[in-house]
Amino acid sequence: MKERFRKYLSSCSVSGTDKPVLLAVSGGIDSMVMTDLFVKEKIRIVIAHCNFALRGQESDGDEDFVKKYAQKHKIPFRSVRFDTKQYAEKNGLSIQMAARELRYSWFEETRIKENCDFTAVAHNLNDNIETLLINLTRGTGLSGLTGMKQVNGSIIRPLLFATRSEIEEYSKSHRIQYREDRSNADTKYTRNKLRHKVIPVLKDINPSFETAIAETMKRLGETDKLLEQYIKSVRSELISNDSIDIRIDCKKINQLTDNETLIFELFSIYGLRGNQVKDLINIIKGKTGKQLNTESHRILKNRASIIVIPISAENEESYIITDLNELRELQFIKSCRSVRPGKNFIISGDAGTACLDEASLVFPLKIRKWEKGDFFYPFGMTGRKKVSDFLTDIKLSLIEKDKIRILESDGRIAWIIGKRIDNRFRITPETKKIMIIQY
Repeated sequence: MKERFRKYLSSCSVSGTDKPVLLAVSGGIDSMVMTDLFVKEKIRIVIAHCNFALRGQESDGDEDFVKKYAQKHKIPFRSVRFDTKQYAEKNGLSIQMAARELRYSWFEETRIKENCDFTAVAHNLNDNIETLLINLTRGTGLSGLTGMKQVNGSIIRPLLFATRSEIEEYSKSHRIQYREDRSNADTKYTRNKLRHKVIPVLKDINPSFETAIAETMKRLGETDKLLEQYIKSVRSELISNDSIDIRIDCKKINQLTDNETLIFELFSIYGLRGNQVKDLINIIKGKTGKQLNTESHRILKNRASIIVIPISAENEESYIITDLNELRELQFIKSCRSVRPGKNFIISGDAGTACLDEASLVFPLKIRKWEKGDFFYPFGMTGRKKVSDFLTDIKLSLIEKDKIRILESDGRIAWIIGKRIDNRFRITPETKKIMIIQY
């Protein structure tokens, strides 16, 4: 155990750094064995403990146990207490997922604060096998069958090579004390059901089940790397970036739609779920305007392209402008000034510059995205026109339309920013002051 642990630390450069390692220590057998191995290797560590307040006095007892261990061995100790149930209810999560979000977020904050390169968590080989089986029962791609990674960013898993029985044996031979979490025996949880009911049957079929699965995960992981390289090469041929938008040639992608797995792998980085693949293929083969939303992106067809847009880029705020200074401070406004008309004043013909009759503007002004039903009176035209029709007439794509903002004054559109001012706000011979805004 010690030799394999030492080899692991060397492989991920833990032993070659002067910085401490943050250890996630629950007080259970896995984390206490991991801590003992770090201590014996004389590596600087900081112990981090999460109290999820789910088991009353038992949770407090775990925290006290880990704290006393840290004090005894003169190891820096950091702890936090979460109201896990409240967080789960507020965010619509299961208790398990809530606890996971809370602990990993806090571990990362603490790692940075304590100047650590890594956070070590005590997952073992059996945990990894259970993760594979959970993914398999839910349905997954190849990457879901490779298990947890030994190194994932700043997270390391130094015991991922060890079976649960090996950890138990090490604990006995080195007289390591630990706390038993009684919820680990409760088979109402999926992981425990697999641990206590399914895996024993599989081990009965093959006593070397754990070794066999570990080897299989390793081969699948290597295969996944090969697939990843292939997907990257295909993606580079298909995809071009237009600022934050991602564009894919429909003719090229349409040739690949017979392979659902390939389509999934190409778009999974944009939040596509397995059950959305058929919908995406229908969009690729369908008419302009069809679209679907993933958790992170919007995917739509526009003429000869599939366009992928980060949802965060679409959720732009509205701005309430109380004076010229606030207008100048907006990132997308190049300049804004108020001038008096003179004999030599020339109205700019640039669509990105608006020259407006200042007297017709009523503060506070508002900048927002255009909405269905908006209308204005385009400068140089007679009568009113729907904004949607105007944008179509000037041949904007669906994506370009989505980026359009309007400047609104007292409920009236004064300027479709960067495109056309409203006739009601134009400069006339009676205009005494002109507001010039450059987009």
